[in-house]
Amino acid sequence: MKIKILIPIYNDWQSASKLIDEINNLSMSSEYEISTIIVNDASNHDRLEESKDLSNIHSYKIINMKKNQGHTRCIAVGLKYIFENEDFDYVIPMDGDGEDRPIEIKDFLDQINASNNKPIVGLRVKRSESLLFQICYKIHKAITLAFTGKSIKFGNFTCLPKSTVEKMLNEKATWNSFSGSLTKVEQELKTIPSIRGTRYFGPSKMSFYNLIKHSLSIISVFRKTFLIRSALFIVFYILLIKSNASVITAMPLVLLMIAVYFISNLALRENMDEFDKSLSNINSIDKIK
Repeated sequence: MKIKILIPIYNDWQSASKLIDEINNLSMSSEYEISTIIVNDASNHDRLEESKDLSNIHSYKIINMKKNQGHTRCIAVGLKYIFENEDFDYVIPMDGDGEDRPIEIKDFLDQINASNNKPIVGLRVKRSESLLFQICYKIHKAITLAFTGKSIKFGNFTCLPKSTVEKMLNEKATWNSFSGSLTKVEQELKTIPSIRGTRYFGPSKMSFYNLIKHSLSIISVFRKTFLIRSALFIVFYILLIKSNASVITAMPLVLLMIAVYFISNLALRENMDEFDKSLSNINSIDKIK
């Protein structure tokens, strides 16, 4: 069974090198042929040339992009490249910094035979960020559930069968939000428990700004439901506060209207024409093994 591990990278070559080593050191059944594909998002730091003994990795490629497009679009480009150019059964997208723990790749593989060709997602059961960040993350999940009806408790760390990859390549939301798109195209997801690891080197890149953008991008995938529920919320909230209206009580409405504005703008990122032509942004491909 051919497994492609897809890793988006921007400058963090030290972490990527360590991750490749840890994947190579995993003790896995010989029935799996493991290959790694890094999508280099136009890094401005050069990768150090290394000589590695990758005896347990079948192939290792680095796709170098011409211009930086962000984490989500790197994964989208990687999925498109793999689908059109590689022989594979499953793709496992994962972060390259250690926060997606390579040991859990084995947990995905253990579930493949029982998954009935359904995607498997890493359900976060424990996180490594600060308490404040974790509280904000829970708020993000609660708001997403309230306004879209979708409970999304996973990120990029998933195991996708070929059929799911094809569905995602035909869904424009993949160009904007990975987890939102996967939730949209697949009604049934298998899960494994996943513990958020700590970065190999340096601080986490998931800032509060990125968390807000991530949350709004997911909601934008389900914007029709969001707009309907927002309208209902506005009507009921106005009826609730009409006898006690003030600047303070009006703040939820102001915040909601700001959210509507940003979600509408993020929805414009769902550009199928750009997605279809995304492989033209590849500058070169380095075949390390």
